[in-house]
Amino acid sequence: MTLSAQTPEPGPFDLATLGAGLVFAEALDRLTAALGTDGPGGAAVVEAPPGTGKTTLVPPLLANLAARDAASPGRVVVTQPRRVAARSAARRLAALDGGPLGARVGYTVRGDRQAGAGTLVEFVTPGILLRRLLADPGLDGTGAVVLDEVHERGLETDLLLGMLAEVRQLRGDLTLVAMSATLDARRFAGLLGDAAPDRDHPGDAAADGGGAAPVVGCPSALHPLEVQWAPAPCPRLDDRGVTRTFLDHVAATAAEAHTAALAAGQDIDALVFVPGVREVAHVAGALRGRTRAEVLELHGQADPAMQDRAVSGRGPADRARIIVSTALAESSLTVPGVRLVIDSGLAREPRRDAARGMTGLVTVSCSRASAEQRAGRAARLGPGRVVRCYDQKSYGAAPAHQTPEVVVADLTAAALVLACWGSPGGRGLALPDAPPRAAMDEAVEVLRELGAVGPDGQATELGRTLARIPADPRLARALLDGAAAVGSRSAAETVAAVSGGQRVPGADLPGLLTALRSGADPGSRRWTDDVRRMEALARQTAPAPVSRAAGPGSPEAAGLVVALAFPDRVARRVPGAGEQYLLSSGTRAGLPAGSRLAGREWLAVAEVSRAEGRDAAGTGAVIRSAAPLSAEGAEAAAEHLLSDTVTASFSGGKITARRERRLGAIVLSSTPVRPSPAEGRAAVARALAQAGLGAIGWSAAADALRRRLALLHRELGAPWPDMSEPVLLARLDDWLGPELEALAAGAPARSIDLAEPLRRLLPWPDAAKLAELAPETLQVPSGSRIRIDYPEAGDEGGRPVVAVKLQECFGWDRTPRLVAGRVPVLFHLLSPPRRPLAVTDDLASFWSGPYAQVRAEMRGRYPKHPWPEDPWTAPATAKVKNRM
Repeated sequence: MTLSAQTPEPGPFDLATLGAGLVFAEALDRLTAALGTDGPGGAAVVEAPPGTGKTTLVPPLLANLAARDAASPGRVVVTQPRRVAARSAARRLAALDGGPLGARVGYTVRGDRQAGAGTLVEFVTPGILLRRLLADPGLDGTGAVVLDEVHERGLETDLLLGMLAEVRQLRGDLTLVAMSATLDARRFAGLLGDAAPDRDHPGDAAADGGGAAPVVGCPSALHPLEVQWAPAPCPRLDDRGVTRTFLDHVAATAAEAHTAALAAGQDIDALVFVPGVREVAHVAGALRGRTRAEVLELHGQADPAMQDRAVSGRGPADRARIIVSTALAESSLTVPGVRLVIDSGLAREPRRDAARGMTGLVTVSCSRASAEQRAGRAARLGPGRVVRCYDQKSYGAAPAHQTPEVVVADLTAAALVLACWGSPGGRGLALPDAPPRAAMDEAVEVLRELGAVGPDGQATELGRTLARIPADPRLARALLDGAAAVGSRSAAETVAAVSGGQRVPGADLPGLLTALRSGADPGSRRWTDDVRRMEALARQTAPAPVSRAAGPGSPEAAGLVVALAFPDRVARRVPGAGEQYLLSSGTRAGLPAGSRLAGREWLAVAEVSRAEGRDAAGTGAVIRSAAPLSAEGAEAAAEHLLSDTVTASFSGGKITARRERRLGAIVLSSTPVRPSPAEGRAAVARALAQAGLGAIGWSAAADALRRRLALLHRELGAPWPDMSEPVLLARLDDWLGPELEALAAGAPARSIDLAEPLRRLLPWPDAAKLAELAPETLQVPSGSRIRIDYPEAGDEGGRPVVAVKLQECFGWDRTPRLVAGRVPVLFHLLSPPRRPLAVTDDLASFWSGPYAQVRAEMRGRYPKHPWPEDPWTAPATAKVKNRM
């Protein structure tokens, strides 16, 4: 290669020139010593705040060490968590080195590569390095790997930590450096040390101390930082997410603070942190009407040219700038010229709803570590100021660190990487955090359904093919299968759009595809490159044909490919429920208001997430990306979810049955049918299990008999039967068999009286004593036979009760007892209108005492009824005086 006159001569990087003005330059000697002087290899953790220069200086240092110790030094590969960060870091180092980008310093990100055979330092995203590792576990030609921003706890970076630690056990000459901006370095030092991981407990790092890699620290490069608090007079969040009034407050605060700085003669740039793309657009739009500064937007979906402009310094003649950014500029990017930071204190973190099988970005308070990193961006070049648009109480209540992605993310892609690596489920890898068992088991099951892993969890040949495709494994499989149904081009276009991370306005995926094809979308160039690669991968295979339910290029073509990837998200419109859809998984979700997909009967949903609040359809879940689908396409793509069953139910006292054809939870057709005896029995059994014997109903006679038997069982035990509901249900065949068969055959429950079946449980010959031990009625002195109310089954302290008019008990000096004298009757003595006067189980004591007071109160009120002074000798009667 012939280089320009500005290209540096072959040789080591000039660290003195590169490190001019960078604080980390002082730590280079300590890092060199930590990596050892016995030749190539070694591991270390670099702990330094953002802006100290570690990303600029550590890679060329490693390149120089490799050149010193090896005849053919390997390349230094540096991971950056985001594409814009990889491009920016490579561009900055190349400029400082004085050579063209792609020569000694280059980068490789998805869809974009500026690197060649002579590249010594290459910046890549973690996904690029993961695929290289799977293709070449020895990383031939690579002498050192630098994992930057490990504190962000991205899932792919966590996997790289464990996998590269294993590579070092095989390649002693591979140098591995992890770089963190927070105080969690000891955790990573244990992972990179020489101690072998516990293969029975994945995720357990080596303990601090013996075997841990050395930690090289660096003091902060911060100048004095002024912290101001400017909480909004309105809530930051409501049931729909970030409030517009709060975003307006952020914009007004930024405009006021930046204008004041310019008026004071400070020609500075400002950096505004908000949680997501929508908030960036809102705040940037509001700022453009409030300030003369140039307002730039910085986020992952922005055009690469706009991203590069935002992270580049401005010239002397350029206007002051306000960059509105997501967390992208928090630690992995340095935005030059910033001396003012406006922080909303909010961040987006992934959350997975395992019950409904969906993931989504949820707006939360950023961690305190993130807040400090954001604030530090203002004090890299000189005294700075951070204005926090929230109060100190909210700051104190925020979590200390960001939630690791492995804890909350969908693990399907990670599970495939681990299976291809030979560590199914992460077994044997020393990861910072072990993957949650339930989420990993679910991910492995998805891979089994795709055919990507075998029964032992190891990757199949198909699984290795899917791992080479830069997309979720489900989308990768849909690329291969969809090529036969709609053509490799259409399949590649859909998969590239869904996996590219573009925002889908109105959830209209076909609309996004149209914009991408025409070049109207900012991500068109990258998407076109992805399509080209994926189409080539699709043509390398010959998948079994799928029913051609959609022609290539038709609106349903994208829907069929999406349905092949996510058959559990095939959705049908719910009649009479607006734009609400039922997914085959059973989840209900709504379309965004004004979506062009409104009214479509069938949709294939590429992305559904929990709504921050309620979506337009009021379901709590919102469809973010979808494509129309025909009914035939839905059944073709989700064929394994089709079922044709007869469902019988016992409700309202009768058996009914319907034959239902379903696609998962979606009912395709339902017609009434006569159930078979087996289906009827199963329905009755289900109803009894859910509602108990009340599903049949207790007649008065049956309830009375059950209560009598329950009292005998409570007092005497066996052989009297237990009348509790669980025991009766467990013994249905012993006493209710014929009646269950009748119900299963269609007899109504009202025709069944449980009294007679209960008698089948009576113990013989003891049953002959039932009327003696627990009679139905009790004869009182007046001659009346009064019904005895027995306690409910299961009432351990309940007593049999007789409610009788007081006059019918005159002369009764001894309280009767039941169950062979074990249980006294509890009397409710009633007034003539049958209102309670007294409750007693000791009649003798009642006549001797309380009766006198009752007589005094009642004789004037009811003069026609006898109230004798001596109740012991008065005749008992149910009649009034003139009829006695």
